[in-house]
Amino acid sequence: MQLPTVAVPAELPTERLILRPWRDADRDAFAALNADRVVMEFFASTLSRAASDASIDAWQKQFEQRGWSNWAVELQATGQFIGFVGLSVPVRVLPFTPCVEIGWRLARSAWGQGYATEAAREALRFGFGTLQLEEIVSFTAVVNARSRAVMERIGMHDAHEDFEHPGVSEGSPLRLHCLYRLSRRQWKENGGGGHRPPPHAPQASV
Repeated sequence: MQLPTVAVPAELPTERLILRPWRDADRDAFAALNADRVVMEFFASTLSRAASDASIDAWQKQFEQRGWSNWAVELQATGQFIGFVGLSVPVRVLPFTPCVEIGWRLARSAWGQGYATEAAREALRFGFGTLQLEEIVSFTAVVNARSRAVMERIGMHDAHEDFEHPGVSEGSPLRLHCLYRLSRRQWKENGGGGHRPPPHAPQASV
């Protein structure tokens, strides 16, 4: 799968948030988020500090290589780090890969305020408007009602292609996952077209 790139790592402002590349100062807060059992309820386990740091390292490298990845999210008003929202390429072989996935994970203190939806809409604008991706997908455990609600609010559609995630133990209630899809055509029909990337999110090359 050939991935589009942008020359300068993209930083995306929204009404209340900034989606930006990662900083070393984010590591402590991100590790705390990943160790929170409530935040990680629909994952196979919480993450160790080493695993949390490894995620940041991988995403920083992707920003250097192609200009986009999972963005760190901060509040414009205070500069507080609240989690991540972004675009990634799943490493595991799944029934629908290769693909580009949109995902998010926010600290509990940031829940219930529409931040995930706001940031995810901006990530979609970047993916479809700047990168010119043909489709973006998202997936989660079937029982994860909160994330599924965000997927639906940003215009994604249940593909009715449920699958057993190979990274989750057999017999776990989290093993059965649902897949949501959104094409660039559907995004435009939903009113997403016409977005002009800001100067710090240049047009992509392939």
